[in-house]
Amino acid sequence: MTEVTPSDAEPTGSTTALRVMVVDDHPMWRDAVERDLAAAGHDVVAVAATGDEALARFPAARPEVVVLDLQIPGPSGVEVAAEVLRVDPSARVLILSASGEQADVLAAVKAGATGYLVKSASRTELLAAVAAVAAGDPVFTPGLAGLVLGEYRRLSDTPADDPGDGHPELTERETEVLRMVAKGWSYKQIAERLVLSHRTVQNHVQNTLRKLQMHNRVELTRWAIERGLDDDE
Repeated sequence: MTEVTPSDAEPTGSTTALRVMVVDDHPMWRDAVERDLAAAGHDVVAVAATGDEALARFPAARPEVVVLDLQIPGPSGVEVAAEVLRVDPSARVLILSASGEQADVLAAVKAGATGYLVKSASRTELLAAVAAVAAGDPVFTPGLAGLVLGEYRRLSDTPADDPGDGHPELTERETEVLRMVAKGWSYKQIAERLVLSHRTVQNHVQNTLRKLQMHNRVELTRWAIERGLDDDE
C-alpha cells in the first residue's frame, strides 16, 4: 500500500487525463477539488452533493475515479462506494474525508475504496492519489496504510476455516507478484524489480483477483497477509 507524499505526484504536464466524479456536500470544497482536477488535465464528468445525487449521476457519467467524501447526506459515503462499485467494478473510489478515524477508514476499505486521504492533504497529494488509484494502487494518507495492514494482520491471527486454502490455480509468476503486493509494493516497483512492463504486472494482478474471486488489491493484500506471503523472501 502506498502512502502519498508530494514526491509521488507526476508533473502536471505528464498527467494522463482521467474521467473523475467529485462528491462532497460542501460547495467551496467541492468546487476547489473540481478546479484542481481540471487544472491538472482531468475531465470532471459529474459532481454531486448527496449520496442520492451521486448514485443517480454515476451510471451516465461512468467516471474512472470517484473522489468521495464520507460525511454526505444519505446514503453515506460508505454506502455510495459499495453501490458504485457494484454497478461498475472497474471504477476506483478515492475517499477524501475530514475523518482519519480507524472505524471510518476500515469501513471505506471494506466497501471497496482503493484510497483514503484526509482533507488536510495538499493539492499535489490529491492529484498523486487520483493517478495512483486509477492505476489500481491502494493509496492512503501517511499513517493510514499501516492502520489498514495492522487490522488485516489482527484478523489473520484468527483465520476462518478455508477448505480452499493455498494458492488456487496461481502460476509461479502470479504468486511472485502476489508476495510483492502483500508487502505493499506499487505496480511500478514490482515491474522494475521483475523487469516486466506495468501492463504485464496489472494483468497478473487482475488474473489473480479473478481466480480468487476478489474485487480489488486491498482484498488481495488481506488474503496474502493471512497466508503469510508478506513474510516470504
